[in-house]
Amino acid sequence: MMSISKKYVQVLTIAFLTAIGASTVHAQSGVEQKVKNELQKQLGERAQISAVRSTPVSGLYEVAIGNDVVYTDATARYLVQGEIIDLKTGANLTEQRSNDLNRIKWSDLPLNDAIKVVRGKGSRQIAVFADPNCGFCKKLEKSFQQLDNVTIYTFLVPLLSADSATKSKQIWCAADRNKAWNAWMLENQTPTGPGDCGTPLDRNTSLAKKLGVAGTPAMFFVDGSRIAGAVPLAQIEKKLK
Repeated sequence: MMSISKKYVQVLTIAFLTAIGASTVHAQSGVEQKVKNELQKQLGERAQISAVRSTPVSGLYEVAIGNDVVYTDATARYLVQGEIIDLKTGANLTEQRSNDLNRIKWSDLPLNDAIKVVRGKGSRQIAVFADPNCGFCKKLEKSFQQLDNVTIYTFLVPLLSADSATKSKQIWCAADRNKAWNAWMLENQTPTGPGDCGTPLDRNTSLAKKLGVAGTPAMFFVDGSRIAGAVPLAQIEKKLK
């Protein structure tokens, strides 16, 4: 009987397993595409599905609609809103996926369009989208005063009212933007001045919309992750570390 070398058997085994894996992935992607097509047909123009993929839960598929995550079954009949928690590890799979979908590229931020504040060495960095008439933005700004060794880039986005646009222009056009910003946000000293210089407000508003910022404050970190709202300082420090 002709002998077959051990090395040859190993090569055949690897090739066989690779073929099985490829066919499984192909079949899986076929199911996911079918689910996506069927669900998109039912949702119509109400929502644009960007991706569908399987989950660790048998028969349940993750659906990415913009930056939101929902779930559906293999027939795309049911839409499930909620979170998947891995009780063994404690991981929130929905939150992890949402963070990935919402991640940005820090280097793409036009930092020259933001008010820049440096404390200490300024090696840690945060970008925040804020409206001057936003109460939670003022609360967050007060928390920022306790941070050290940080550079904060504030993008003015007047989303709340016409007065927000007026104040944003006056702050940006002030001789000392940082001083004008802090005076209003921390001491409630209304900005003055014509506010008739060139401002990045329209660009900032378009950028906020592109990044899915629907409300203020919204913070972004160097790793591309984000936090919405005026969260406790400890949570910000944790992200910076």
